[in-house]
Amino acid sequence: MIEQITDLPAGVLGFRARGRVTAADYENVLVPDVEAAFALKPKLRLLYHAGEDFSGFDPGAMWDDAKLSMRHVSGWDRVALVTDVGWLRAAAKAMGFAMPGEFRLFGNAELAQARQWLISP
Repeated sequence: MIEQITDLPAGVLGFRARGRVTAADYENVLVPDVEAAFALKPKLRLLYHAGEDFSGFDPGAMWDDAKLSMRHVSGWDRVALVTDVGWLRAAAKAMGFAMPGEFRLFGNAELAQARQWLISP
């Protein structure tokens, strides 16, 4: 399941992943919110939090994530991934160079720092 984090300033989107994330979660929550935000602003910042209750992605969700990132490849200003999930951290470290915009990885205890980094000029 994906839910939007709503207490972020304009131009910063946030999403929290819980349990198993499916393609339907991406298509019904994340993609419409991101597309609407890009319609209003050409550069966005994104906070993605996969906390302790996150258990993984379905293959379709991973594909939807890749498609969304590539569709707006020049539109991402900053992206913060907040997680302590080992395999997700390893994948982010390995592929961070290919992520659009400026990318930083944070642990769950650093959620406040991730938010601050995203809202700072």
